[in-house]
Amino acid sequence: MRRAKISIIGAGNVGATCAHWAAAKELGDIVLVDIPQTKGMPAGKALDLYESTPIEGVDARIVGATTYEPTAGSDVVIITAGVPRKPGMSRDDLLNVNTGIVKDVSENVARHSPEAVVIVVSNPLDAMVYVAWKVTGFPTGRIVGQAGVLDTARYRSFLAAEIGCSVEDVHALLLGGHGDDMVPLPRYTFAGGIPITQLVPQPRLDAIIDRTRKGGAEIVQLLEKGSAYYAPAAASVQMAESIIRDKKRILPCAAFCEREYGVGGYFVGVPCVLGTGGVDRVIEIELDENERRMFQSSVQHVKELVRAVKL
Repeated sequence: MRRAKISIIGAGNVGATCAHWAAAKELGDIVLVDIPQTKGMPAGKALDLYESTPIEGVDARIVGATTYEPTAGSDVVIITAGVPRKPGMSRDDLLNVNTGIVKDVSENVARHSPEAVVIVVSNPLDAMVYVAWKVTGFPTGRIVGQAGVLDTARYRSFLAAEIGCSVEDVHALLLGGHGDDMVPLPRYTFAGGIPITQLVPQPRLDAIIDRTRKGGAEIVQLLEKGSAYYAPAAASVQMAESIIRDKKRILPCAAFCEREYGVGGYFVGVPCVLGTGGVDRVIEIELDENERRMFQSSVQHVKELVRAVKL
């Protein structure tokens, strides 16, 4: 049986860690691409990772490259390429420089893997998904952004630590833009089936939500040089696994919404069913007045970002 092929564009911390998680899950063969100053860097990282596979007992061909030819015929492409945030820098500050990078990557993806599902990780996420869609010309269902899975993971981990329970027992949902613009939904958050509001006092819940919104900035500040990569990579690979294995997971992703939620044709964070073709469908949930107001505010910021994109 043919193994799936996963290409990861960008061999920095996020991209290399995506390759690690994908290999550990034995999702398929992996191509790690970068155009670094040291041309052997992606090949070196790929070879090092490949040499770990006998120890872990996983079968995967892993290669590194500085051109896109080895990516031809990919089933899933994960785009992590771009300039990471630095201390004091917002995701919006990255818009111009990363638009150019994602545009170039998307042109090559369309040329070499015209049937691929594309997972965008580059920031500012909500705008970069739009760039990838416009440049590739792919159907909207085959372009999806990784955002909600990461934000939800941060939210769940903080809640589990607060409650003193397993992270596996905390289930949560967030909507809207990535990071600062996320829309928490405590009504849809549970631990062991128990509503989170019965387990965490409102002041503590508010503080956890605020920490989740600033989760990326907190790590940037702690690292001083660089940004988060373990959790973003794990989130991206969870999405890739649902697509490659047609698991039909319901995951919060940046997906194209036209009539859904009254968005009007933008990629925003919503719960999606992910399968072989990418986004099988967007799931619309009921929102109360306050939730809808926050969601509309988040969508408005996404629209402003997209309007600022210059292709």
